[in-house]
Amino acid sequence: MGNLGSSVQNKPYKKTLHACYVGYITQAIVNNLAPLLFVIFQQQFQVSFEEIGRLSFINFGTQLLTDLFCIKFVDKMGYRRAAVLAHICCALGLVLLPVLPSVLPAPYLGLVIAVMVYAVGGGMLEVLVSPIVEAIPGDAKASSMSLLHAFYCWGQVLVVLGTTLLLEWIGGDYWRLLPLLWALVPVFNLFRFLKVPLAPIIPEGEQGLSVRHLMRSKFFWVALMLMMCAGACELTMSQWSSLFAEEGLHVPKVVGDLAGPCLFAALMGIGRTLYGVLGHRIHLKNALLLCGLLCVLCYGVTVFCASPVLSLLGCAVCGFSVSLMWPGTVSLSAGRFPRGGTALFGALAVFGDMGGAIGPWMAGIVSDWAQRSQELVGWGAAMLLSPEQVGLKCGLLVGMIFPILLVVGLLLLRKDKRRV
Repeated sequence: MGNLGSSVQNKPYKKTLHACYVGYITQAIVNNLAPLLFVIFQQQFQVSFEEIGRLSFINFGTQLLTDLFCIKFVDKMGYRRAAVLAHICCALGLVLLPVLPSVLPAPYLGLVIAVMVYAVGGGMLEVLVSPIVEAIPGDAKASSMSLLHAFYCWGQVLVVLGTTLLLEWIGGDYWRLLPLLWALVPVFNLFRFLKVPLAPIIPEGEQGLSVRHLMRSKFFWVALMLMMCAGACELTMSQWSSLFAEEGLHVPKVVGDLAGPCLFAALMGIGRTLYGVLGHRIHLKNALLLCGLLCVLCYGVTVFCASPVLSLLGCAVCGFSVSLMWPGTVSLSAGRFPRGGTALFGALAVFGDMGGAIGPWMAGIVSDWAQRSQELVGWGAAMLLSPEQVGLKCGLLVGMIFPILLVVGLLLLRKDKRRV
């Protein structure tokens, strides 16, 4: 794979790299399984759009708090112990997802508790996996990081494809089997992290930077804003696309899931894999700027096109547009602060998860509000749109704010001529 070879083929750490890949697949499972079940949760537990959006907020809000914990304690705990604990939390949360709503008097509370448990694991993985890979000896760090994050996308494709097809086969009444099956992935990988070799996160003889030191840099603050926007751009569309396709575009669930979130994840994976292979030939800041502009366009097409086919296409292509945002910002920051260590990766994860929490929740709040607005519902009726369709389109329209902010942040960074 071109310049990536020296990183990927580093034999002593090959198993480490593979365990990190499965770690990101695990994170894809805990982030993307519940959204595929949103319609079932609505039907079985009578939850509102705002409560659905709140589940995403709780997921990424919990991950954010976990990121803060990791910044403080992971170095003391050790990366190996933390990685094993992360996988235990992911597996436990997935097991609790189908169990707690059936045994607690308030089913929604059961969903919330399960989401919080696996979100702790997901947050830890976000902080741990990137620096573990960054520490592996080799060149082409940005390409290596992009390829790592591509496995999150391929994990998302696997989750959407497997969950959608299994639901079509066994029926929605048996949805509780699916989280139990997906829990086997983190159970398998935690045993791998017990044994794989880990390279020193900070080079021997050097000291990692503190958050206070990083905060003195204007670049760091812009990078945090970019991470927040990257998380919101990606998660607002991916978390709501399944429900938007089924309720907002009135297409069958299996069609909506495969043409919406599944294709979204596949195109995101293709974008990250391409950069993983060809990244040494591409100027990262320019590529990120083009991705931001394309993302604005995709949100606009998804919201404003009357054709369900074009709306689904906009949703899917949005996956390609967000592909470099998260790993690209991580690579820019790691290149600028090579001794950033846990403080840098933890702070970036905090703001990425903040965007992932705020974006989908804002979409849910606006969706509920729009459905109660007589003016908007009346406008929608004139356009032959139901109140649910109006609400979902308005919710996703809010998501367009974040790629616009990302473009502004990248234009600020263009004044910085350093290539990383």
